Amino acid sequence: MGQIEWAMWANEQALAAGLSEYGGLGGLSGGDPGTSESPRGRRDAAGVLVCLLEYPRSKRKKGSTMERCGQKYLTAVVKLFGPLTRNYYIRAILHAALAVPAGFLLSTILGTVCLGIASGIYLLAAVRGEEWSPIEQKPRERSQEGGTMKQPPSNPPPRPPPDARKKQPEVGG
Repeated sequence: MGQIEWAMWANEQALAAGLSEYGGLGGLSGGDPGTSESPRGRRDAAGVLVCLLEYPRSKRKKGSTMERCGQKYLTAVVKLFGPLTRNYYIRAILHAALAVPAGFLLSTILGTVCLGIASGIYLLAAVRGEEWSPIEQKPRERSQEGGTMKQPPSNPPPRPPPDARKKQPEVGG
């Protein structure tokens, strides 16, 4: 049996945590929604950060990887930060650091647990030597026969003359 790619599981877990942190349970987190000092504002900012980091999937070592819709745009952003986003040790530390303050609010407990689990899985993936790599589109292969594409026939295939097409009498019996 093949080796498990742990980063794939951590990615899904962290994306669920980011969506939970951002969406959460609405106004149950307390604080005045009009101020930037509200716990909801900080929670939403942490959720958006995690979602932006985790939305682009990593390329698998073996087999094919299905790209998420619109992933190529965020992949460019993640590639821009280089080793800060590619290294799974850094992701594990970031998710653990974001999980600690979120654990003090009851409305963010689900996101906190998900971030903690994702942090542990990313640490396991980093220990096993995995690293984030972008999914790159393969160029279309062109046929190498004669250097040009063959056109389909424009005329129908030849037919025998009408008298030869008549049914021949069967011999035998």
